Amino acid sequence: MTDSTFKRFVEVGRVVLLKSGPSAGKIAVIAEIIDHNRAIIDGPTTGVPRQSFPYRHLTLTPIALTKLPRGAGSGVIRKQVEKEGTVAKWESSTWAKKRAAMEKRRSLNDFERFSVMVTKKQRRDVVRKTLAKAA
Repeated sequence: MTDSTFKRFVEVGRVVLLKSGPSAGKIAVIAEIIDHNRAIIDGPTTGVPRQSFPYRHLTLTPIALTKLPRGAGSGVIRKQVEKEGTVAKWESSTWAKKRAAMEKRRSLNDFERFSVMVTKKQRRDVVRKTLAKAA
């Protein structure tokens, strides 16, 4: 048997990232699978209400809750998420850090973008001078 190339599966307890809707950009947990198009998701610690959500508007993350029963209520999901530190795992992942950096970059005003440019130029100049000195 060969191992599958797929690592993330739609399963109860899988942490998902929402791509659309009022909660876009937040994470939630699959509580129940309805059919091949939709699942019931719940994010009691991230502010995502329990609702039916189509898979095409979800992105599966590598994080999954262990031993979550099918059709678990919000209270059970909240306890499991807090117990396993799922939100902290997500926030410390490189994927979440890149998303946060992108959002921060998008929210900069004109002066802040100018300051970033000047800082990058200064850093580049310091690196160039130390390399010239070493060579």
